[in-house]
Amino acid sequence: MFNWALTFLVIALIAAVLGFSEIAGTATEIAWIAFIVGIIMAIIFFITGRRTPPP
Repeated sequence: MFNWALTFLVIALIAAVLGFSEIAGTATEIAWIAFIVGIIMAIIFFITGRRTPPP
């Protein structure tokens, strides 16, 4: 989730520099939602003791 948040944040920054304010705002909203969901999932996994399987 944090990778998606970072990706959308970079997209928002690039769109803002190029002057696409609506796209930048939407990408920022998506990045914020992905970040919050990632934090919530990390807290839940920390409390329950679940870990992701190794690759």
